[in-house]
Amino acid sequence: MPSAPPITILHVFSTFAVGGPQVRFAKIAAHLGDEFHHAILAMDGDYACRSRLDPRVHVSYPEITFRKGHTAANALRFRRCLRELRPDVMVTNNWGSIEWSVANAVPLTRHIHIEDGFGPEERDAQIQRRVWMRRVFLRHSTVVVPSLTLRRIATETWKLPAARVKHIPNGIDCAQFDGGSRMVEPPGNGVVIGAVAALRPEKNISRLLHAFSRVATRRAARLVIVGDGPDLAELRRLAGELGLMAQVEFVGHAERPEEYYGGFDIFALSSDTEQMPLAIIEAMAAGLPIAATDVGDTRAMVADVNRALVTGCDADALANSLQQLVADREKRDRLGAANRKKARRLYDQEEMFGAYSWLFRTSEAERATDAWTGRQGTPRHA
Repeated sequence: MPSAPPITILHVFSTFAVGGPQVRFAKIAAHLGDEFHHAILAMDGDYACRSRLDPRVHVSYPEITFRKGHTAANALRFRRCLRELRPDVMVTNNWGSIEWSVANAVPLTRHIHIEDGFGPEERDAQIQRRVWMRRVFLRHSTVVVPSLTLRRIATETWKLPAARVKHIPNGIDCAQFDGGSRMVEPPGNGVVIGAVAALRPEKNISRLLHAFSRVATRRAARLVIVGDGPDLAELRRLAGELGLMAQVEFVGHAERPEEYYGGFDIFALSSDTEQMPLAIIEAMAAGLPIAATDVGDTRAMVADVNRALVTGCDADALANSLQQLVADREKRDRLGAANRKKARRLYDQEEMFGAYSWLFRTSEAERATDAWTGRQGTPRHA
């Protein structure tokens, strides 16, 4: 008997540069195997994350031209594209792909929208035009969110039907962080504070530098920042201005950032906006205590004993959390052990793989009666 043709999924990203949603997709695609064909479209033309795709994944990159900002014309063009490609499922990602949701307003294909969070322009408040468009054009789609914060926004602010909003927490290969190699050596008997982040404004690494400057005057410590981005030059300048160049290391881009966690004693997150940051899960899986700003689900994600160190979005509060950890090794060990235990219990990738596999394979009618839908009503880490 001939095998069934692969399920074709059109994935629309605002960018396919290396980032949390793109890396998550690469892992899910590898897990799904050859039952699926993935057509990937990056609205900005950046396909850097294709290097993270397993070579066994069936993938293509359709070409389409459009003019940014011409929503109505683009929607018509994208609708023609949907007619030509005829995907079994269209998966859009975040606000940058909203025009494809408009194109499918009169459905041509099953639509799943994944919302991971917001850029700096929506850090403090939702933009009303965007709220309205999400409310109108996602109302009949399946909307996937990784965080409880986003689930609340989707149902209360965007007023989407609760039954169409699916909460699927991000997951990682926790075993990958067991006794990882030590890429960072400590300064004598000092403590290494680590951060893994894209160096963009919303990650606010400048806040971390200011917080670290308060800690570094009291203790032997070093700050290691893994990641690259448009803010790198300005952050180097700020580190020099604060007199920290001897104590701060900018690693830059790392193909395997997970290899650095084994060299950290503390993990720091200084973002203005997040939802369910993968870096927090990775730090937890590596058995690290965490000092972080209280953004998205960060406070709910960490172990109970670590929550007091998830504080306000200012340098003084972050410095206080870092100082407590730098000064107390027993506390670092205790919080790190609790974080590792919770990561393995709740955030291993196998559960995430199962949820996305079910979602991509299952029709709307089948999902309406599937038991998995009911289980998602009560998130495991709530």
